[in-house]
Amino acid sequence: MTYDEAVSYIYSVPKFTKKNEPSNTAELADRLGRPERRMKIIHVAGTNGKGSVCAFLSSMLVAGGKKTGLFTSPHLVKINERFQIDNVPVSDGEFLKAYEEVWQVIQQMIKDGFCHPTYFEILFAVGLVIFRNCGVEYLILETGLGGRLDATNVVEHPLAVVLTSISLDHTEILGDTIAKIAGEKAGIIKRDVPVVYDGQDPEAERVILKKAAEMNAKALGLHREMYRIKGKTDKSIDFELDDGYYKNKTFSVPFPADYQAENGSLALLAMECVDPEHEIPLEVRRKALVNARWQGRMETVLPGVIVDGAHNADGIREFTKTLSDMQPGRRIVLLFSAVVEKDYDRMIGEICETGRLSEVIVTEIHGDRIVPAETLAEVFRRYTDVPVSSYTDMEEAFDEARKRQGDGMLFCAGSLYLVGEIKEIIEEKYK
Repeated sequence: MTYDEAVSYIYSVPKFTKKNEPSNTAELADRLGRPERRMKIIHVAGTNGKGSVCAFLSSMLVAGGKKTGLFTSPHLVKINERFQIDNVPVSDGEFLKAYEEVWQVIQQMIKDGFCHPTYFEILFAVGLVIFRNCGVEYLILETGLGGRLDATNVVEHPLAVVLTSISLDHTEILGDTIAKIAGEKAGIIKRDVPVVYDGQDPEAERVILKKAAEMNAKALGLHREMYRIKGKTDKSIDFELDDGYYKNKTFSVPFPADYQAENGSLALLAMECVDPEHEIPLEVRRKALVNARWQGRMETVLPGVIVDGAHNADGIREFTKTLSDMQPGRRIVLLFSAVVEKDYDRMIGEICETGRLSEVIVTEIHGDRIVPAETLAEVFRRYTDVPVSSYTDMEEAFDEARKRQGDGMLFCAGSLYLVGEIKEIIEEKYK
């Protein structure tokens, strides 16, 4: 079996099929020897900010000399991005070796009458084997969708649980209220395991605290008054975290979005659960935040070019805040695309309400979830008077957007799929 054959098979398993019962995932983990029991796990769930918090935690642990695994989703260009050792994606060989072991187990499970694992279950299982093979000490584990029924929730005794901001997304699966979604996310809270959570939504906080009390889990909430933004540039945010060990200390994160100060604060608070004796000292943590990298979330990919995977209501809201905070008079070009199941009309309306766009270019992602570029262009023209152009070819759209950027800023936003394709174009053509 080759690497390409393995990846092709995984892609052939539908991404959004009905979940298997948790017992099926547990059976898969059992047959692999429960690799996760050998690792110190930080389990992270939430609607927005999961990946960034995971990246910050990984950066701090690696900087502190800890062998660290990082499991995240989705990938933007290559499937290996989901499995990182000390912040480096695994090689094709490491991936294939783990996949072949998982493949053998899956075949035996099917013979024994168990369900075929889903797309995400396979990836999670491959990740567990990779991290076991590489001998990681700490594993930062991001949930896929939800939490309570997520494949990653077979983890029995994590070191800490982190719940990032919760908002309405995937309502057809997780529920149509903040309380219902928070209940699904809080399903990863385990007995006697500390939980650090975003406490800025009262409805979500009530649900989280109730679950934490049931599980005798110490809960630490991050509230808005606990951190203050001290300064920002086109590439970074400076903030203070006014809590305990971090009181009145200034930190920086390499992303030009206010919400990354929140994510950085959550990661710092989580480190107090993971490393309460401060084996990884303050200055190491501080430098690690500055050096953290996370693909596709307010990421500067070329001079003046930022990609952001804002693809739901909360993500777009934060994206518009970033636009509004740009220097007045600064030229801002937007390259936009979206997938068909998202409320792109509302997304476009909110972006245009900022009044900060100088020009818009829309394009189409590949695949069967496409929204025609001209359809998106027509929506933009209802909400703004700035020039709007449409290009069906992604590379042509990006090249044109770069020309029209001038000495201003170019934002590429609306879908993680857009971000992935843009990064692939940049890798092939601009670097």
